[in-house]
Amino acid sequence: MRMKLIAAAIGLALTVTACSDAPVAPQSTQDEQTAIQLSADNPFYAPSPLQFQAPDFTRIRDEHYAPAFEAGKAQQAAEMQAIANNPEPPTFENTILAMETSGELLTRVSRVFFAMTSSTSNDAIRDLQAELAPKLSAHRDDIYLNPALFARVDALYEQRDTLGLDDESLRLLEVYHQRFVRAGANLTSEQMTQIRALNEEESSLTTQFARNVLEATRNAAVIIEDVEELDGMSESAIRAAANRANELGHEGKYALAITNTTRQDGLLASLHNRDVRQRVWEASSSRGFGVDEATDNRPIVSRLAQVRAERAAILGYNNYAEYALEERMIGTPERAYEMLLDMVPAVVEQVQQEKALLEAKIAELGHDHELAPWDWAYYAEKVRVSEYNLDESEIRPYFEFNRVLHDGMFYAMTRLYGITFEPRPDLPAYHDDVEVYEVFDKDGSSLGIFYADYFARDGKRGGAWMSSFVIQNHLNDERPVVFNVMNIPKAPEGEPTLLSYGFVSTMFHEVGHGVHGLFSDVTYPSLAGTAVPRDFVESPSNFHEDFAHDPQIISNYAKHYETGEPIPDELLERMLNALNFNQGFDTLEYMAAALLDLDWHMLSADEPLQDVESFERAALERHGVLFDAIPPRFRSTYFSHIFAGGYAAGYYSYMWSEMLAADAFAYLMAEGGIDGPVAQKYRDTILSRGGTKEALELYMDFRGQEYDTRHLLIRRGLLDSDD
Repeated sequence: MRMKLIAAAIGLALTVTACSDAPVAPQSTQDEQTAIQLSADNPFYAPSPLQFQAPDFTRIRDEHYAPAFEAGKAQQAAEMQAIANNPEPPTFENTILAMETSGELLTRVSRVFFAMTSSTSNDAIRDLQAELAPKLSAHRDDIYLNPALFARVDALYEQRDTLGLDDESLRLLEVYHQRFVRAGANLTSEQMTQIRALNEEESSLTTQFARNVLEATRNAAVIIEDVEELDGMSESAIRAAANRANELGHEGKYALAITNTTRQDGLLASLHNRDVRQRVWEASSSRGFGVDEATDNRPIVSRLAQVRAERAAILGYNNYAEYALEERMIGTPERAYEMLLDMVPAVVEQVQQEKALLEAKIAELGHDHELAPWDWAYYAEKVRVSEYNLDESEIRPYFEFNRVLHDGMFYAMTRLYGITFEPRPDLPAYHDDVEVYEVFDKDGSSLGIFYADYFARDGKRGGAWMSSFVIQNHLNDERPVVFNVMNIPKAPEGEPTLLSYGFVSTMFHEVGHGVHGLFSDVTYPSLAGTAVPRDFVESPSNFHEDFAHDPQIISNYAKHYETGEPIPDELLERMLNALNFNQGFDTLEYMAAALLDLDWHMLSADEPLQDVESFERAALERHGVLFDAIPPRFRSTYFSHIFAGGYAAGYYSYMWSEMLAADAFAYLMAEGGIDGPVAQKYRDTILSRGGTKEALELYMDFRGQEYDTRHLLIRRGLLDSDD
């Protein structure tokens, strides 16, 4: 699943966004805190001297992180205590602005470290991450549960209409007040102690969950001894499997790597051997379910759901979903359920039609078996070939990675916004596969730095995401330094990496997040770039996906990797016609996961620990989305979005954001397409404004009216555009 991950998931690194404060004095005195000094030899000691403070990865080593974190926590704790103890009456400058500018060292190290935990992890980094989780949780609580700090913020909030603040400063004050309240600043001392314990436990559990998923996914690789069992895979893919097996210590064999989601499309669509398909699917779907006791995530899932419910109850909410969605666009879990469940009848009808086609294909080929989860992609591909006369192997030669990147994705951003991407090989990257670019605006001025990290490797978690090493803000005159990450299987050395259209679409999706960070033009870091509600942040990325098949864009990059010939019109038409093929399956497996997420977070605090398998099946059955051949996109034990990635009670966000994106794209196409005025309007009203306004207000500024939900159904092929 395309996914955006905030690099400093603990939040504190991106100002004090996810901090919490303390009902008692800090655990060490100000003198003790400031006594923790960082060696000047540490690369995090001062801002990077490289352009726009891009990290100097030639100097950063694993041993630099721990002392930088310790010094950074101490420095920010001292800064916060100084604000709390300030004898002067609170003002915006000596309280809100002082908080906003605190923690510079902690911010620097956190942004780099948490980027590495996701993209270039190793045992040392994972061990430190586990050690840091409870410490950083306590540090957040020392801030957001500090009564003296909250008293100053609350006093300003109560007089906010008389302070003469500009709109953005007023918004910042409101955001800080909301953070304190939602963290528990109004609770009793006893309740704060309970919240602290739950926060610490949750931080440790989510860290262990993520570590288990990474390890379980690595261990789930299916080892094949006989190459004949790989019949159907391309020669390049077989060579890559042989190389992977050698890396894992299985010389002379073949390793089929498991990727992020349940479905494992690429393998299951191509492998003719049904037994091997079954092994691949079962290896994927059993991750974290106790196959390996060390990576069993079932106890963690059950306790995480309970911890969140308990915290929500202390804060005065009926369940965690109610707490989480209060600050989202959708507002309530009831509305999230309504959006998803309203689509179930149409989606199930589509699924039944698709299922009938696949069962007919099984019979036509003379096979005698029921349609199982490991069969769907395989027979769907055969139906697609017969229905649309389209074979995936026909398409891939026209989507060579470098051409897609430069002549597709970068070209699209130039056509839409006038920006250009220039290679910066002089700026160090954190891995040999990562390329660095400087991004220039249409007037020739430098916007920021963009890191392109697209290939799968050991130590990188699954999925795709965007985050930042430096967040744009005028307060400190900082330009954005952002990165995109994906998990594209890299071709063997000397061979071209040819992409499925799904990977192409994901590249466009992630650069949508990228320009959301690059175009940011706000004063305060806490409101910059992608600092918007979780169910709005995916809208710009979904919006940019559709440019991947805009005729003027795709004609520029869909060219044969050997001959340079453009993709034939007839083949392109067949490909585009097939884009909505299998949408019943795609939509149902997504909705099943989204409903499962909501159900986990609708549990009340007095519910006992849940049996994960039973809970999953009951939830899917209750909502009418239980299909044995179509499991959820993520099962609970490897559902990192909600149990480690910040999307708890918010996985519905992808569909909500897609609804906004579909409406925005339809508006753009109706008003002149990619060369019309709407792209610049989208940049000015949404991409550049960050969280300076409520998300719905931002969208209304762009659209001039509320969204039209029909465009989502049209985008997914579930409604005719003429209806």
